[in-house]
Amino acid sequence: MTQEYDIEFRGVSVRYDRLPALEAVTFGIPRGSFWGIIGPNGSGKSTLVKTALGLLAPYRGTVLTLGHEPSDLGPLRARIGYVPQYAELDFSFPLQVLDVVAMGLYGEIGLFGRVRRQHRARAMEALERVQMQDLAKRQISALSGGQRQRVLIARALVVNPSLLILDEPTAALDHSSSEGLYEWINSLHRETGMTIVLVTHDIGVVSEYVDSIACLNRTLVAHGRPQDVLTAPTLENMYGCGAVLFGHGEVPHMVVRHEK
Repeated sequence: MTQEYDIEFRGVSVRYDRLPALEAVTFGIPRGSFWGIIGPNGSGKSTLVKTALGLLAPYRGTVLTLGHEPSDLGPLRARIGYVPQYAELDFSFPLQVLDVVAMGLYGEIGLFGRVRRQHRARAMEALERVQMQDLAKRQISALSGGQRQRVLIARALVVNPSLLILDEPTAALDHSSSEGLYEWINSLHRETGMTIVLVTHDIGVVSEYVDSIACLNRTLVAHGRPQDVLTAPTLENMYGCGAVLFGHGEVPHMVVRHEK
C-alpha cells in the first residue's frame, strides 16, 4: 500500500537572497502523524513550514502539501491550520477572545465581511476544543501567555483542518506552561487523528509526545522515531561539536554545548 503524505519534500532547497536556508531536504510527513521539527536557531525550521505553506518558494526541488504544490492548493488551503511563531496580533487591542478566534474564518467571510451568528458558533466550538469557552468574552489582553496560545490554536482550528502546523508555540511560555501545552497538543492529536507538525527547540519535552522527528541544520540531518534518531552523532551534527546529553530513558532531556 502506497504511503499517503500530507506534506512531502523532494530535494527542496530554499535561499534568502543568495544565502542558503535549506539544502536538498527530502522526507515525507504521513497523514495522521504527529511530527516534531527540531534544530538550532537559524537551522531552517520556520523556513521549512513556510515553504510547505507556499509562503516561500524553493529554488530547487518540489513540495507537495495535501498532494498539491502549495501554489495550487485552492480550496484545500482551508484544510490547513497554521499558528506562526510570531502572531500578527496586537494583544493590547480591545478584542474579545471569541472575536480573535473568528478571525480564522476571514478567508470564508471576507476581510470586510460581517461575522454572523453561525461564524460565532463555530468560533465557540473551536474554543471548546481548547477548553477556553468560559473565557470567550474575556479581553485577549487579560489572558496569560499560555491562554493566548490556546486562543491562537483555536483560531487555527476554527476551519476544522486536517493538517495543523504550529511554529514554536511555546516560545514565550515558561517551562510549566510549555509542558501543559505540549500535553494538550498531544491529546488533540489522539482525539482527532489530524496531522500535526510542531516546530520547536525543546528536544527533551517534545520527544516524549511526537511520533517522528526531523532534525535540521540547513540540511536534513536525520529523521525518524525520536529514540532512533536522537543520538549523540545526530545532535553533534545539529548543534556542533561539544553537544552533551543529559536525562534518562530512551531519549535525551537536555542538550548543551560545552567549550573545550
